[in-house]
Amino acid sequence: MRVERPATKAALVVNVHSRTGGKAYSYALGKLRELGVPVGATFPLHDPSRMVETVEAAASNGHDLVILGGGDGSVSSVVDVLAHRDLPLALLPLGTANDFARTMHIPTDLDAACKTIADGHIVDVDLGLCGDNYYVNRASVGLGAEVAQQMSHRIKRYFGPLAYPVATAKAFFKHDAFPARLSFPEDDKGPIAYDSLLQISVANGRYFGGGQLAAGDSGIDDNALDVTVVHNSGVAGLVGMARDVRSGRTSPKIEHHRVRAVQIDTDQEMPINIDGEVVANTPQHFKVARNALHVVAPETWSDGQPPEAEPE
Repeated sequence: MRVERPATKAALVVNVHSRTGGKAYSYALGKLRELGVPVGATFPLHDPSRMVETVEAAASNGHDLVILGGGDGSVSSVVDVLAHRDLPLALLPLGTANDFARTMHIPTDLDAACKTIADGHIVDVDLGLCGDNYYVNRASVGLGAEVAQQMSHRIKRYFGPLAYPVATAKAFFKHDAFPARLSFPEDDKGPIAYDSLLQISVANGRYFGGGQLAAGDSGIDDNALDVTVVHNSGVAGLVGMARDVRSGRTSPKIEHHRVRAVQIDTDQEMPINIDGEVVANTPQHFKVARNALHVVAPETWSDGQPPEAEPE
């Protein structure tokens, strides 16, 4: 569903601890007010752990729009508050990867992002649900969880958009292949057992990991999850595998399943990376939360389409 609904009382919540948040906060506040956005309460947060309680307070105090300044981790942390709630989310992309913004075609240019918010075009999109944790982009087991543990704030600050490749390279040489079993309780697929995997990812959004495609035709409003299984191919196959994973292609070592739900079981408990944060463990059940989040997006937004040329 798409609606035009100008806000009457907006809360601005900015993670000034994010990569560009400190510089962007004052400028964005002035620009939003210049464009007529009725910004009331403002929250420049130096402690990202307060993001959830701050958004909850804004929601409880009569605000009809939450403007969030931060990256994918900030977005993922607050969707548990906003899921299935009549309170739209507007985004100022201030993170390292900004994959959710890319999926929603929200420009990273601050002036253009503020203009998108002022236009007030709202769409409904799906969320992923890992146990009782909502997420926007992707959950992963295996290498992706190791990457999340390697992604220190220092690496993000120093390497910027290259932080993900650097963290992935570090994680690869620490990570061991693992066996797993997938079952699909809501789809016409039998269970599948694997002996040696590098990673399993369960994507809700179109992009993750700094512009990687979940699948060539993936979207965030398709009532489906894109499950990608990456087989262990050793160092020799790493370059080709990384290229295929980034572009969403299948190969002998990479397979995709588009489903509404999946159960992941592993021999030993393994951490799960949800949008850059390790917050759960296997075994775990994943499913789609249909049209669970209202998002301010450009009027031209179309699900499953790139905002510009797809990454190679």
